[in-house]
Amino acid sequence: MLNTKPMNSRIIGIDVARALAVIGMVIVNFKVVLGEEGQNWVKLLASVFDGKASATFVVLAGVGIALGTNSALRNNDLSKLRVAKIKIAKRALFLFVIGLSYMVIWPADILHFYGVYMLISLLLIRSAPQHILMCAAAVILTYPFLLYWFDYETGWNFNTLEYLDFWEFGGFLRNLFINGFHPVLPWVSFMLVGFWYGKQDLNSDQFLKKAIWISSAVFIGIQFLSYFCILFLSNGNEETLSDLSEIIGTNPMPPLPVYMLNGIAIAILVISLCIILGKRYATNKVVVALNKTGQLALTFYVAHVVLGMGIIEAISPSKMGTYNIEFSVGYALIFSLLCIVFANLWLKIKHHGPLEWIMKMIIK
Repeated sequence: MLNTKPMNSRIIGIDVARALAVIGMVIVNFKVVLGEEGQNWVKLLASVFDGKASATFVVLAGVGIALGTNSALRNNDLSKLRVAKIKIAKRALFLFVIGLSYMVIWPADILHFYGVYMLISLLLIRSAPQHILMCAAAVILTYPFLLYWFDYETGWNFNTLEYLDFWEFGGFLRNLFINGFHPVLPWVSFMLVGFWYGKQDLNSDQFLKKAIWISSAVFIGIQFLSYFCILFLSNGNEETLSDLSEIIGTNPMPPLPVYMLNGIAIAILVISLCIILGKRYATNKVVVALNKTGQLALTFYVAHVVLGMGIIEAISPSKMGTYNIEFSVGYALIFSLLCIVFANLWLKIKHHGPLEWIMKMIIK
């Protein structure tokens, strides 16, 4: 069902989902950088967010682009659409520059990729929803064939997760488009799916419930099929199991179709649930707190690297990567809680987060 009715200026559930996505990324990134050895049950719980929190973060950006342009497209207001496109392009360039500016301390940055996804999405700004979805599917299905021509491991030292020729022109482009942490191909599909989703009627509980049921079925189906296919086909051979896990597993590297579809399913599920919960429990204290936190998502994403990781490294640089999983996840949750508190206090005196305000001034 297409969105033919005007939406509220800001949908509570979108910001709630954005807050949860950022918290998920904080957990994933802290355990990778600080250390992830320890209790298996903690490792299992933390692994739930691997590749899924960041996928949800990107899908939400696509939703935001749709919500920001739906009115102009619906009314065929070319002047308003042009202004919206310019703002999106400026925001994309801002994120690209911010992301690159701290790649030296955080090589797993997603923001510079994010900016490129947004610029590509502008090319489809006036496309019909079904065509946007078809483009997303085409990119996902084409990507495995690209790996026949491009060795996915080129440039990588997977022991240290270091990309050796990132700052060389060829290496930079290869990392950006083919085999970085969040390569444009096929990750732009997450944003395109979000763009399609944002063009639907998000006021409709019928659409949202349908999205929840379908995405739940797809996500659970993929998880079970992937697990049992790998188990059955590997026949106990560790090397075969490792190879199959890359091809038909749900790990984000390399981002093959099984992972991409899995990431899309969980993103749609989380966002749809959050929108429904946001509508039904708009005044709930937890919902209100997460809603405000989601409005400062950019600030908290950058802060989790500069402050969150920076504080631990400043205290004991030599221990980075050696902490147990319990410490890493516990610290991630404490940091996230502090972010929630900060957001709720900050928005009592300001309308935008620190980095959000800077971006707003630049794209004004």
